[in-house]
Amino acid sequence: MKTNILGVNIDVVTPKEALGLALSFLTDGGKHTIFTPNPEFIMTARRDREIADILNNSDLNVPDGIGIFYASKLNKIKIKRRVPGYDLVQDIFGAISATGESVYFFGGKPGVAELARDNTIKKYPGLRVAGTSSGFFDKDGERTIINDIKASSPDMLLVGIGFPNQEKWIVKNMGSLPAKLYIGVGGSLDGIAGVVPRAPRVFRRLGLEWLYRLARQPSRIKRQRALPIFAAAVVADKISGLFKRKK
Repeated sequence: MKTNILGVNIDVVTPKEALGLALSFLTDGGKHTIFTPNPEFIMTARRDREIADILNNSDLNVPDGIGIFYASKLNKIKIKRRVPGYDLVQDIFGAISATGESVYFFGGKPGVAELARDNTIKKYPGLRVAGTSSGFFDKDGERTIINDIKASSPDMLLVGIGFPNQEKWIVKNMGSLPAKLYIGVGGSLDGIAGVVPRAPRVFRRLGLEWLYRLARQPSRIKRQRALPIFAAAVVADKISGLFKRKK
């Protein structure tokens, strides 16, 4: 089941259902994408047709952002629970540490992917990490990364080079890569690596991770400007829809 937020389809799933789908993507013989839309994604998709098409053709768009959760309350089909992308990736790690599938960490500043690998192996001792690459690269470096991914043949590729670059990169390259599951993880690699601490549980429970990150990184204020614009656009869209139905 899906709900539509300003032209972008969001899957209405619980964390358990999202995990089940992700694990099925690893075993059904195809290639699949998982993206984690938040208000910034939605507002970008409104002005970037390529991103709108990429998101709407994804195999799974989990309701990551709290703004997405509340926006759905104005729809007939409502999101019942958030599915934070960070938590979903951790759940996948826990599951595949016992089944043998491998993961490749691609993204972050130099050294971040390696720290993410080390921390993940400590937390999930049975997990197979196929390889790591930095998210900072030029054209020659990109070719090297692609060749390394091909050589290491991971089952799952985590791409953390920032929205919307990572989504575009995935769609552009997944046809020539061996992985079965591709997930855009943004800054989650920094969290997994321990470079950027995760918001305390109380902030996460209240959906205020964005506020915690803003307090720690004031430079994020430009990105957070999308939130009030998103809220206004959602309300305006619903009001417009009501007038259209009355005509």
